[in-house]
Amino acid sequence: MSTDAIVLLKNDHKDIRRLFRDFEKAGENATVEKGRIVKKIVEILTVHTYIENEVMYPRVRDLLPDLEDDVLESYEEHHVADVLVMELFGMKPDAERFDAKTTVLIESVRHHMEEEEEEWFPKVREGLDRKTLQAIGAEMEKARKKAPRSPSQPSALKKTVDAVVS
Repeated sequence: MSTDAIVLLKNDHKDIRRLFRDFEKAGENATVEKGRIVKKIVEILTVHTYIENEVMYPRVRDLLPDLEDDVLESYEEHHVADVLVMELFGMKPDAERFDAKTTVLIESVRHHMEEEEEEWFPKVREGLDRKTLQAIGAEMEKARKKAPRSPSQPSALKKTVDAVVS
């Protein structure tokens, strides 16, 4: 398996998109199923944003200072997703705004992933050599093992809060 950072993130994006499609296909009366899917979405997004915030973004920011504005925008997009994830984590699937909130999360995250894949990843790949991307990917995999699986864990939102405050 490749440890290229961009390949790892794109693999996460595939898993996230699959869960989004599962939610959208579940139908209006699939409250239990939607709750199960959203629980998985919350977990995978919590882990994914953690490894990007803790490893990928800081490393790219250091190595490619010209991409700082892109990194800062990504932190803000993560912040929006983190707020929605926190709210969904505390909601019951039969809550009036559960589906609407999930839909907004899906739209926001889809936009973020498309922007990363179409604009940001190509810039990063052009600016960093293969060895560096593999080293960053190895760091990300190490961080993934200790990443929070729930937004209720204190470290889950630390980097996002730090980025917003600074």
